[in-house]
Amino acid sequence: MPDPRRRRAVVLTTGLVVIAAALGGAVLLSLAVGARDIPLGAVLHALTNPDPNSTEHLIITESRIPRTIVGLLAGAAFGLAGAVIQGVTRNPLADPGILGVNAGAGLFIVIAISFLGITGLTGYVWFGFLGAAITSVLVYTIGSVGRGGAAPVKLALAGAAVTAALTSFTTAVLITDVDAYEQFRFWQVGSLAGRGADVAVQSAPFLIAGTALALYSARSLNALALGDDVATSFGQNVIVARLIAAGAVVLLCGTATSMAGPLVFIGLVIPHIARAVTGPDHRWLMPYSMLLAPLLLLIADVIGRVVARPGEVQVGIVTAIIGAPIFVALARRERLAEL
Repeated sequence: MPDPRRRRAVVLTTGLVVIAAALGGAVLLSLAVGARDIPLGAVLHALTNPDPNSTEHLIITESRIPRTIVGLLAGAAFGLAGAVIQGVTRNPLADPGILGVNAGAGLFIVIAISFLGITGLTGYVWFGFLGAAITSVLVYTIGSVGRGGAAPVKLALAGAAVTAALTSFTTAVLITDVDAYEQFRFWQVGSLAGRGADVAVQSAPFLIAGTALALYSARSLNALALGDDVATSFGQNVIVARLIAAGAVVLLCGTATSMAGPLVFIGLVIPHIARAVTGPDHRWLMPYSMLLAPLLLLIADVIGRVVARPGEVQVGIVTAIIGAPIFVALARRERLAEL
């Protein structure tokens, strides 16, 4: 009789392979489909033997490859950050914005636009990441004060309070600076358009560090899901475990938000889809979230390019339209999966 654990591992590994194959197909679609459709044969030729005199090859190498890479990196980061933050807060409705990441990134980008005159996406990345990091540290510090340390409920309340305060500051600046509002609104809606290779290169070290911390915390999150007392009895240092997980969220979500805007819906819905397959084990939940999130993001980006030609619908709008019915269906089919 086959070992149930071994059979489960085989099934879940097969699922990862299938999702990875689907992601590969989404990458090809992202390279081929746009305002100007390019045959797959030309796409493969541009990847293997690019011709600098070919317009189609230039579109692929100069525009669509960087855009697709940013989508892969940002999607994986949002999905992984969502899985971690739902685990560390033990809140199935938690998303990366709960620690004030989006509010902090948004405020610092508005400051950069309005007071420092920065207009390029490359500059947004650094200010967005700095704002996300400072805000997350502030939320964690506030949530750690008092008896019980950084409990999930205290972190959520601190995040909500800080988010409300920062959003007020952001609104106050925007209503007095029309030019800043015009630039900020394109970042705020979430998009992959116009992202170059330099954005991906700048962000890669932070994403690698965040991914390493998140995967390292998988076993700790499994223990924390049983409660602080049980986790402590298993030898886990609860405070250190939460600190590592929070650091992973800051690095992943702060960087991804800076790259593509606040696409928070991905971080909310993807872990639930993954958990429906893997169960609450974060050792499987995280890899599934890392693959499913960029799959959704790239498909949404392709749909956004097709439905409004020759223009496009921002990917943040499309992901919400696609993801909302999926999330409602999951919530209605069964209670939200246990964390």
